[in-house]
Amino acid sequence: MKLELIRYKEQEQNWPQSGYHIMAQYDDEKIVVYQSYRPEIGNFAVENQFFGGSFSLERMTWIKPNFLWMMYRNGWGTKEGQEVVLAIHLKREAFERYLNNAVYSSFKPELYKSYEDWQANVANSNVRLQWDPDHDPYGSKLERRAIQIGLRKEFIKSYASEDILEIEDISEFVKEQYQLVKSNNLEALITPLEKPIIFGNEKLNTYLKLK
Repeated sequence: MKLELIRYKEQEQNWPQSGYHIMAQYDDEKIVVYQSYRPEIGNFAVENQFFGGSFSLERMTWIKPNFLWMMYRNGWGTKEGQEVVLAIHLKREAFERYLNNAVYSSFKPELYKSYEDWQANVANSNVRLQWDPDHDPYGSKLERRAIQIGLRKEFIKSYASEDILEIEDISEFVKEQYQLVKSNNLEALITPLEKPIIFGNEKLNTYLKLK
């Protein structure tokens, strides 16, 4: 795998415990996001290094840069239709472009002039932004918030092919780590190396509530 891995316990103690944070594996050129699909879609993506075949360009797709939040949502790859777990190495400039065009999926009075103004923004935007409780390896809620980003129309089309640097199938790795979680052996649990990301654009950081 191209993912950089580290023991969960080693990095967890350095993570922020509360607040809004985009926890991710990234550098100046790329950021890793995660998705889970049924084999028909996931295997096609790995074999062809883009999303096609049965992948729908007509419905919104959600990407998540936080590994453990993805594991909470897909049940460590055990949920039906989410058996193939993918690590998508995405161009960082594409990820930032998504965020610069994102509208919150729910009304935030501190960010929008009115409910009607927010509705108009939603209608005109093809990127959704949502903060949810982050989760530990067992699926328990944390105070820290994790981000997910929904893409549709022109954004999903660029995401599906031109924005991607590499697609990895990490399903077997996920299965191996899940066995450690089930046996309560978090000391041996290995997860992708992640840290909070802060952007050079202060306006974007403020909009995303990043500190």
